[in-house]
Amino acid sequence: MKKVLKNYKGTLILLASLIIGAICGLIFKDKATVVKPLGDIFINFLFVIIVPLIFLTISSAIIKMENPKRLSKIMISIVITFAIMSVISALIGIASTYSFNLVANNKTESILELLDESIVVDKDLSLLDRTASLITTTDFYTLLSKENIVAILVFAIIFAFAVRMSKEKGKEVSKLITSLNDVVLNFVNIIMYYAPIGLGCYMAALIGTYGESIAIGFLKTFIVYTLVCVGVYFIVYSLYVLIVGGKNGLKLYWKNILSPTATALATCSSAACIPVNIKATKEIGISSDVANTTIPMGTSFHKDGSVIGSVFKIMFLVYLFNMNPSIWTVLGVSIVATLLVTAVPVGGGTISEMFIITLMGFPAAALPILTIIATVIDAPATVLNVVGDTASSMIVGRMVDGKKFLHKK
Repeated sequence: MKKVLKNYKGTLILLASLIIGAICGLIFKDKATVVKPLGDIFINFLFVIIVPLIFLTISSAIIKMENPKRLSKIMISIVITFAIMSVISALIGIASTYSFNLVANNKTESILELLDESIVVDKDLSLLDRTASLITTTDFYTLLSKENIVAILVFAIIFAFAVRMSKEKGKEVSKLITSLNDVVLNFVNIIMYYAPIGLGCYMAALIGTYGESIAIGFLKTFIVYTLVCVGVYFIVYSLYVLIVGGKNGLKLYWKNILSPTATALATCSSAACIPVNIKATKEIGISSDVANTTIPMGTSFHKDGSVIGSVFKIMFLVYLFNMNPSIWTVLGVSIVATLLVTAVPVGGGTISEMFIITLMGFPAAALPILTIIATVIDAPATVLNVVGDTASSMIVGRMVDGKKFLHKK
């Protein structure tokens, strides 16, 4: 019993703080926002460390690889894993919505009257233009922003290869990057001591502000989506882990997954969970290079919750406007749209939502509807986005390191 309490001490304290925060939010409601600054301190620390953390973990992981073939194997394994898991998630979303009306279509005109008709979607912006703005920036200083995480990933990978190509001349840079990476990881360990207070206060303010503001018309979507997420969280991910890691892998997975889950619930930000998720993944036994590469890349390129959410957004409007797209159209649009979602809190999916509206031919005025849906499903979607990266790291670890991929600490 003592050993169990020792292993779960940090997680139990974090969960207790979240529960207390949620109760305070329900009791004091709007008054609970008085403690929000205490939560903002922790969240701001996480956001501040995200850019150097992503750059240093990915670049140092690539630089420290003695065998270039291992890097290629990791990257190929990541792409295959993300693609397969995303398709499966989209199919789950389609199966959950195709035979179940998310919304009645007899009040379309009255709903449109409530929408802001002044909203205009830039249809002239091509997919290539969106892609270019996503993976690159116009100035170096804009890389120092959490809103350009994909660009940071691309820059870190190219930078690491440049260091490797420099060979002897790049050794000093290699040592500096490795040293800075260790410092940043210790910085994360320090701020995690404040996590119970910060996340507890953040949860209280969140529940106090938004607990009763969800529109009744979107309640059905929220319930169905949440049930689907619960099924994926407990059943689908457990199957993934059981297949690649066996009973021992499943045990280690559930032993370490609660901390990323709690952080995801409290922050509703995949980016904010990167430090916690990397730590949890390494505790499971995944090698550092796999963990340091898969988790940050997964934050931008692998979002099971967002893929399912994109399907729900599409199908909500499909039923609302009485349309009948093919399954393949919904599958393709939901996956591509998800790639356009940046790893930031509520509102980061606006580009994705505009992409859905443009490609599916929905009225531009429907954008607020998708924004509301995004807000309603944000918490469970973030949990799947985060935990899906943990499960995918185990799959990648199995593909790269073989059957004995779970390393003893």
